[in-house]
Amino acid sequence: MNKILKFTLVFALFASSLFAERTITDQLGREVKLPDEVKRIVVLQHQSLNALNEINAMDKVVGVLQSWEKQLGKAYLRLAPSLKDMPTPGDLKTINYEAVLKLKPDVVIVTNYIAKDQLAKMDELKIPVVGVSFQKTDSSVKDKLNPTFKDDEVAYTEGFYEGIELLGKVANREKEADELIKYVKKSQSELKAKMTGLKSAKRVKIYMANSDLHTYGSGKYTGIFFERAGGENVAKKDIVGAKQISAEQLLAWDPDMIFVQERFPQVPAELKDNAALKNLKAIKDDKIFMMPEYAKAWGYPTAEAMALGEEWLAIKLYPQLFNGVDFDKKVEDFYHKFYRTSYK
Repeated sequence: MNKILKFTLVFALFASSLFAERTITDQLGREVKLPDEVKRIVVLQHQSLNALNEINAMDKVVGVLQSWEKQLGKAYLRLAPSLKDMPTPGDLKTINYEAVLKLKPDVVIVTNYIAKDQLAKMDELKIPVVGVSFQKTDSSVKDKLNPTFKDDEVAYTEGFYEGIELLGKVANREKEADELIKYVKKSQSELKAKMTGLKSAKRVKIYMANSDLHTYGSGKYTGIFFERAGGENVAKKDIVGAKQISAEQLLAWDPDMIFVQERFPQVPAELKDNAALKNLKAIKDDKIFMMPEYAKAWGYPTAEAMALGEEWLAIKLYPQLFNGVDFDKKVEDFYHKFYRTSYK
């Protein structure tokens, strides 16, 4: 009888370990039950996909958003070769339920602005979903694509760290997530020390040029990126979120410099070939610059943007403040540490 009882207890413990669960809270404020060990992840958000790569969790990713190449750029395949043949069961705002079911994921990571009816459908299918926003805010704007914050810098800085910590928990990569957070915080502290004393009146007026005259205003990380580097986003007072503008509006802002993300290589030619913009100061002064892949002045923050990109821009604007800084070495250090490869 004792042997039977012992066997029953051992079996029960073994069975419970197979189905052990844990509960986490995502950035939509939802409690989500996950298996103790997550082995299969579908990622329908490019910022989270990039972050999972940085915390060395790509071996768990079995499906990604359809637009990953558009969002991250063609060159990103070099940093995550497994993306080449990866299934794409959805996108930023859509979930292909049948395709997701075929992949048998332990969890699906989505944007904070995914439709509520899609979240409800995933609940019906008993598939755990984690919403990631990289924002810290109150419940009224948690699910908004273009939210308004009391303090953009606090919302995105604290929200970024929360997002990385959350992804570390989801993917069982807490140690790697903590290392990434510490690296970014150290870089932020060093940049802040360099920029101390820069007066607002001396800030360079900057325009972020996306394709077809789209840009970012307030409520986005882009403005924080510029301000930390000593620049001023010309769109911050007139635009909330992301928006397409007119040539007339850009002329009215008349920025000193224009910066273009690496994923939009066609934009400099678009601007220079636009006859309506021929009198723009930045065009006449030949001040249109392509940004390196790590300088992601996106609507949402990324580790490489906060650790490297902001400093790259600051060096571009105020090189005299960075005499003796071996920035190329810092870039290589980050890439080797978090992408496990060289920058170039």
